[in-house]
Amino acid sequence: MPMDLKGKKIVLGLSGGVACYKAAELCRALTKEGASVQVVMTDAATHFITAVTMQALSGNAVYTDQWDARVANNMAHIDLTRGADAVLIAPCSADFMRKLAHGVCDDLLSTLCLARPHLVPLLVAPAMNVEMWQNPATRRNTAQLRADGVRILGPAAGDQACVETGMGRMLEPLDLLDELIASFQTKVLAGKRVLITAGPTFEAIDPVRGITNLSSGKMGYAIARAAREAGAEVLLVSGPTTLPTPHGVRRIDVQSAQQMHDAVMAGIAGQHIFVGVAAVADWRVVNASDQKMKKQDGAMPSLQFEQNADILAAVAATTSLSGWPFCVGFAAESENLLEYGAVKREKKGIPLLVGNIGHHTFGQDDNTVVLFDESGHTVLPRADKLTLARQLVSEIAKRIEQRSLLK
Repeated sequence: MPMDLKGKKIVLGLSGGVACYKAAELCRALTKEGASVQVVMTDAATHFITAVTMQALSGNAVYTDQWDARVANNMAHIDLTRGADAVLIAPCSADFMRKLAHGVCDDLLSTLCLARPHLVPLLVAPAMNVEMWQNPATRRNTAQLRADGVRILGPAAGDQACVETGMGRMLEPLDLLDELIASFQTKVLAGKRVLITAGPTFEAIDPVRGITNLSSGKMGYAIARAAREAGAEVLLVSGPTTLPTPHGVRRIDVQSAQQMHDAVMAGIAGQHIFVGVAAVADWRVVNASDQKMKKQDGAMPSLQFEQNADILAAVAATTSLSGWPFCVGFAAESENLLEYGAVKREKKGIPLLVGNIGHHTFGQDDNTVVLFDESGHTVLPRADKLTLARQLVSEIAKRIEQRSLLK
């Protein structure tokens, strides 16, 4: 996987709240991604976690006081954000949101937020009691921050330290990491809706056996993440996998090819882009047993098959006069990829097909793919799947833009 924050300078601000314990894990995750992390804490934050802890995790001195003697010019509120790529406040309390919304500058962290260069993005991760989050004053402050261009990350719903339940939990550290990484990606699919299939399908033979394949779902999940990073609203229809859902992506779980077909057709209306990455079984067992099949003196079971519906063809047939959805198919071949890929794209009648050698990609973290379109083919050199996914999303966006210009 790429180190997405390599060379980035992130100012991580902590305001007062029990969620400060999550900031420790977040800080470590940021540094593992290659970021240089400068921690700044409010006095309230130091009651929940020590500056010593955050210094050890960040590898940099932690600042809590605007008049810190280590800053020769007494301008920590200026110096700390110069050269920064982003300021992330996590946790951001209701009180600190109030300060940001109203331009209050009564400590180092609030002052450096106001004094940061206008091109340095400010992201905040709210963390507070459910009633505080729902309070009209907090809602007004949240709306003002959004209007000011501040990105609000979360909050999430769930159990809270106060033993109440509801909205107000700070997002988990890895979700915040994904949000921060996404904030640096170009929003080439802003305003678009994307439906993606991923993973294998499972065709039952009996209650404990079935026919499936070696697809891990990694490529489809990477594309779902990349599309969401690019600003799209993403629906992921997934066969059986053990992968976590990419943050911000809506996921529907299915098992069989028929279930995947039904879920896709139910959700395709209004989608701008369809990417069929799933390794869908071509056939299903007609005479599947309701009970586990027993061995009978070496006699082989007699299985009867019928062909599954072609999901990609079904979606392509829904393409409207406006050209939506833009259909992208995937083809995993064992040989003659350039020949079979070109033929398959024409047969499916789709604008873009992505081909790869199946046994070289299933379950792997990297891949080599070939893009087939009406102009021929383009090879994307071997790379990790997230990098390839971002390249594919960029290629899709280019083709959509070109098509719009030709109309």
